This record gives sequence, C-alpha cells and structure tokens, in this order.
Amino acid sequence: MEELRRAIAVGVNTKSPKEDFEYSMLELKGLANARYIEVVGELIQNLPKKNHVHYIGKGKIDELLPLIEELEADVLIFNDELSPSQIRVLEEKLETRVMDRTMLILDIFAERAKTREAQLQVEVAQLRYMLPRLMGRQESLGRQGGGAGMSNKGAGETKLELDRRRIEDKITALNKELDALVELRKTQRKQRQKSGLPVVSLVGYTNAGKSTTMNALVEKFHPNENKQVFEKDMLFATLETSVRNITLPDNKAFLLTDTVGFVHKLPHHLVKAFRSTLEEVAEADLIVHVIDFSDPHFELLMDVTHQTLEDIGVSDIPVIYAYNKSDLMDQAIPRVEGDRIYFSAKQRIGTDELIEQIKTHLFKDYKKCQMLIPFDQGQLISYFNEHANVLNTEYEENGTKLTMECKSSDAEKYKKFLV
Repeated sequence: MEELRRAIAVGVNTKSPKEDFEYSMLELKGLANARYIEVVGELIQNLPKKNHVHYIGKGKIDELLPLIEELEADVLIFNDELSPSQIRVLEEKLETRVMDRTMLILDIFAERAKTREAQLQVEVAQLRYMLPRLMGRQESLGRQGGGAGMSNKGAGETKLELDRRRIEDKITALNKELDALVELRKTQRKQRQKSGLPVVSLVGYTNAGKSTTMNALVEKFHPNENKQVFEKDMLFATLETSVRNITLPDNKAFLLTDTVGFVHKLPHHLVKAFRSTLEEVAEADLIVHVIDFSDPHFELLMDVTHQTLEDIGVSDIPVIYAYNKSDLMDQAIPRVEGDRIYFSAKQRIGTDELIEQIKTHLFKDYKKCQMLIPFDQGQLISYFNEHANVLNTEYEENGTKLTMECKSSDAEKYKKFLV
C-alpha cells in the first residue's frame, strides 16, 4: 500500500476540559507525523455525546466533503476509537480512507517494534482490534447470500466465519509464543531479584526523555562500555524494556529500567498486550517519573502517566519527579526541591543531583561500621571491597580492619567480626 500523505484530523469534544481536548488534537497531529502523514486540515465539533452512527453530526459530514476535495486529503484521522459500523458508514459517505486514533498508534508501534516480544505484543493488539471490525462487516456480507434460508447461507458469511476463525487461531498461537517469552522475562526478573540489587524504573509520557536520562547515567558511570540505548526526538522511539546495571564509585549498585512511553488514550488493546512489559514497573523499588518540563501541558501529561500506572496496579512505590528539559525554561538548574529535581538529560546538567536523590531512596539500609576480619577470611575482604563502600583499610595483628558503609543485612550476617 502506498504511503498516505495528506490528512484531515477530526475530533468531537464532549465533556473534556477545553485544554485537554485541544492537547489531544495537537497530539493526534504528532501521531500522524510519526506515521509520515501530514495533517493539512482539522474539523472539530462540540457535542454532548458522540454520534453513534457516524461519530460527528450529519451537518459536519456535509462540511467535510468539500474540505476533502479542497485540501486533496486522502485520509481522515479521527481522535477516538471508532466502532466498526462508524468506520463503514463514514467511508461510504465520504469515499475516503478512515483511520481512528487506535489504528494510528497501533501502526506506529508495528513500525517501531524491534524485539520479537514487542513485535508479538503489537501483532496481538492489532488482531484484537481487527476482530470486531471483521464482525462489523457481517451484516453487509451476509446480505450477499440472497434469502433462501440456511441452505444458501452466502459466500460472504462463510468467508467471514473462516476469517474470524483464522484470526482467533492466530491470536492463540501468538499468545502461546508470547507466554513463553513472558516466562523467560519472569525468570530473568527472579535472577535479578536474587542478585539483591534494587530496581529503579524510568516512566513517563512518550518523548519526555527517559532514554536520554538512561544514557546520561550509563555514560557517567560506565563511559567505556557500549551500553547506550536508542534515543530520538519522536513519539514512541522506545518500545522495548532496557535494563542497565549502574555501579556507583562507592560500590553501591542498582538496576535501571527504561519502559515504553505512555500517551493520552493509550489503546486498551496495547495496554493488554504490553501488560507483562509494563508490569516490570510494579516490581521496582523506586520510580523516576521523567517529565518534559518544557511542554506547556506537562501537568496533563503527568496525570495521564499517573492514571496509566494506576491501571496496571502500580502503587505504594516511592517516586522521584524528574523535570527534564528544564534548560529550555528560564530558570537556574540543577535544582532539587524535596522529591522533585529540575535537570537536563541532554545537556547532562543535574545527573549528579538525580543520582543523589536515587541513593537517598535506595540505600537507606546501609550502615557505617568497622569489622576486624581474620587473615584466613580473605574472601570476605574481597566481598566487601566489591559490595560495600570501604572507607579505610588497616592491617592489625589479628586481621584486617575495615571501616566501611555496608548493607544492614551484611552487618547482621557478619556481626561476629564487628568491633
């Protein structure tokens, strides 16, 4: 299929606050751009509720016809998920390809998915979206068979049944493969938990700068290792969960995970398909909520992120609010105010302060102590040099005396050596 180039964005505002609706229309254009579609026009209608037959009122359909011709639009993009019958009616009346917001987001995800797991998740979401739309054609296809009772059931309906079964079988097969990958992810997660390393999850709206934040921290503490993740100034640049081990100069370490970005009206098909990926956040010890502070609607985007986290059952996990791109605002940075930090990941301003915030949350259970370790326990010296922050080493008559910061659990485990 040749790439669609020119579109008219269509939206109905029912009860949303004006600012929320305006932003969702602006974002719809951003989503279209991410699919290489240029939005050349816009049609908006205020209604108490959306028209169940054709989404917009009949008068607006009459307005759209000349607009499509005048702007040479070859696609109409609607700001909500449309029902199968709405799509059919609109395409019949307007004789133009119709896309809804869900279709657009699914297309972007399909194009960006790189790993097998992400590709499977997107394909399952697409098929789930298609299934009721296939069913929605039943009425028109069924009519093709004439009216001579069940014996002449109609080729259209028979084909529909076959298509429906084929899609359901495909969903079952894909889910089976996906389940195996989910089990593998769970095993990897258990192995990470065994390591005892705390987990920090980067979350936030798409394009807030999560991957750039991850790269800033990786670059700072592992400059000679090729561990950078893909980053680009576009919606949904990252669909895969990346995990990086961050080891600090004082030997304290944690795992940093980067997740898929959230978006206004994230299709439920995608939330369902990506649930296993998103659930990684629910097992984090700390969440860093990355916010694009330069976006005038940043508070609305924060609300969307909070709501999405609630929907996947994330609660009672401490949060640091990282206001990224603060260099674009007229104020001095870096700045820390309680659990809020104003920084710039791209300019690498404020990464030290962010790390300090993370350390304050993660390493509360570290205590300063002294241990006198006998010379025949050399493996313990190696252990503490690797897993604790050794501040001073002295060699005495009965062994090696370490002054250090170590985990409370280690201090308890080796308390017989405490001095």
